[in-house]
Amino acid sequence: MFRRTVAVALAALTVLAGLPGAARAGLPPQRLVWSECADDLPDVPPDERVRCARLRVPVDWARPNGPTFDLAVARRLARTPERVGTLVFGPGGPGDSGVERIRKGDRFSDELLDRFDLVSFDPRTVARTAAPVCAPDPALRKPAVPLTGQADFDAAVAYNQALWRRCRPTSPVFDHADTLSTVRDLDALRRALGERRLSFHGSSYGTLLGQQYAERYPGRVRAVVLEGVFDHSLDVRSFVRTQAAALQDSFDEFVSWCDRSPECVLHARDVRAVWAQALARADRGEYAPRTAFDVTAVALGLLAGPRWPQLAVIVRDMAAGTPPPEVNLPVSVAAFCADWPAQVSDYAAYAGVVRDARAVAPDVRYGAGLLAVQTCLGWPSPVRNPPHELNVRTRTPLLLLNARHDPRTGYAWAVNVVRQLGRHGRLVTYEGWGHGTYQRTECTTAVVDRYLVDLTVPAPGTRCPAS
Repeated sequence: MFRRTVAVALAALTVLAGLPGAARAGLPPQRLVWSECADDLPDVPPDERVRCARLRVPVDWARPNGPTFDLAVARRLARTPERVGTLVFGPGGPGDSGVERIRKGDRFSDELLDRFDLVSFDPRTVARTAAPVCAPDPALRKPAVPLTGQADFDAAVAYNQALWRRCRPTSPVFDHADTLSTVRDLDALRRALGERRLSFHGSSYGTLLGQQYAERYPGRVRAVVLEGVFDHSLDVRSFVRTQAAALQDSFDEFVSWCDRSPECVLHARDVRAVWAQALARADRGEYAPRTAFDVTAVALGLLAGPRWPQLAVIVRDMAAGTPPPEVNLPVSVAAFCADWPAQVSDYAAYAGVVRDARAVAPDVRYGAGLLAVQTCLGWPSPVRNPPHELNVRTRTPLLLLNARHDPRTGYAWAVNVVRQLGRHGRLVTYEGWGHGTYQRTECTTAVVDRYLVDLTVPAPGTRCPAS
């Protein structure tokens, strides 16, 4: 779900698109110039159906005639002549590469590959689109998660702000990477593709892009799928608490599986007690420099699968003294911090957020929300895209799809978002586990495909059984 801005500068794609100011307000749409994609993905050979282009858009949509930058775009052509149109995929993270999703082609069913031209892009500050080169200040120590006192809190703010000062000069859009700006980019892309109305499938953090596009441009929506739903209406404490509760729910499911499944290496043992032993070792500093949060991160990473057998082995080994493996839980700072204000003024407020999380997650303690908040401590306030309840009025209801037991975008978020949408949203529940549900079963695949191809909205209360 989250991606920390990385210190990379990837090779540019080959061709710039048409006229420099074509995406600016009031001017005709650009003509995308498609050419062969750069061969920069290991084990992904060139494909004659996949081409790449660049879309030039304003750095700041409030200044449409000001500086511009290029958005990296990829397209995979439909495999059959019975083409419905173009489907735009909204990548998650924030920080996932949509260009790579299109080039791999593994995110879509055979029917969608047949019936749609599939298009996606690298959003602002991601991979091939003005990604900043962020090198931490070597003179500053990065505080571990969780923070332990006011001195740690102050150090975290200082570390973050120093990092951002080093990032900012390397990307023209570092201060303009919020989702509302990406909504404007998405509409410019729709126009450049020649689509009168948008067909869109957003995953995880990409669902926020779909929600806010439908809110701003309801008359330009053909169909919007929100898979693994983000709830942008939450304040910081609710955000952290609900993420911790979602991870605890998925951990409870893991414990139940171990209790009933002989293939679990912890079967017939007290799984919660074994897990608590691992956390106790972390609390005593036996895994230093890794902390109890790193133990929790193991569960967060593997429950997204879910990969229960692998998690059971690692929990057993951690309790016996093996340090937790490193888990990468990155977040694209420039996007996330502009969408979610870390309104935590001092360590006392931070400690209150930690207590809120532990109250609803006695085993796992934290959830990913705490890392996200700590990553954004010190970001300028107010943020460019503050949380709010949705106000969407589209002709076709938005289709929401969420697992009942999702450790990252919890089911409670989907329920709250569909409440905000009212008759303009329809929630389909996958009664299983993990993060990402579209191709889990024939049922989840069919629900999405029928909606996108035929505009068939599933009946209220539709559920897909667990696989």
